[in-house]
Amino acid sequence: MNGVRIDPLGPQGFLDAVASFLACGRSHTVHFCAAHPTTEARRDTAYRELLNRGDLNLADGAPVAWAARAQGYPAARLPGSEGMELTAGWGLERGLGHFLYGGTPEVLEGLRASLERTQPGIRIVGMEAPPFRPVSDEELGATLARVREAGAQAVWIGLGAPKQDLMGARMRDADAAPLVFCVGAAFDFLSGTKRRAPAWMRRLGLEWLHRLLSEPRRLWKRYLIGNARFIAGVVTDQLRSVRTHERPS
Repeated sequence: MNGVRIDPLGPQGFLDAVASFLACGRSHTVHFCAAHPTTEARRDTAYRELLNRGDLNLADGAPVAWAARAQGYPAARLPGSEGMELTAGWGLERGLGHFLYGGTPEVLEGLRASLERTQPGIRIVGMEAPPFRPVSDEELGATLARVREAGAQAVWIGLGAPKQDLMGARMRDADAAPLVFCVGAAFDFLSGTKRRAPAWMRRLGLEWLHRLLSEPRRLWKRYLIGNARFIAGVVTDQLRSVRTHERPS
């Protein structure tokens, strides 16, 4: 999708992959990809290569899932917030230790309270709100030490793309934990900091419209211009593919 590999997995396939990654032991990254990061990746070769090195890329946004299906790939939409809830429930009987990285201290406290309320017995072994600037190697080293000391098996990064994907790659390269998830706005939604779209809008794939109407000044460029660029890129790739297949051998 715009040069980014999207893995066509639904909830059960996702959990099967999580189980496999955890059993392997070494660090794996899971990226939840909406239209915005794939559009950025189309223009940024290094970012595109980073995403394609990820162990799992899922269709976070409805436009990505729609475009994948239009190209013949049976991709189901799996938002980062749903992936987080699925993994939290799956990990209860396995004693999975979670480390939350991103947002503000207030968002993290709200997220922990929400997860402890909806997933009684969940093990949240650490939380950290990073600075709103690039994190130095020294600062990352201190974070990695805290992650390992806490015994975290799943690190959740909620910084927004592409920042969270860059941090996820750094954590995977340092073998921070078996599971490193880059989950976008999941922290805000699950903590209650921002309201999620009504269920009917989510079913119709209109969560992006709800977010645009909720924060028009911040998000108009991403969704109006960004979505147009996403569609243009997908159509261009599709036409190029058709022409390639039509060429005589």
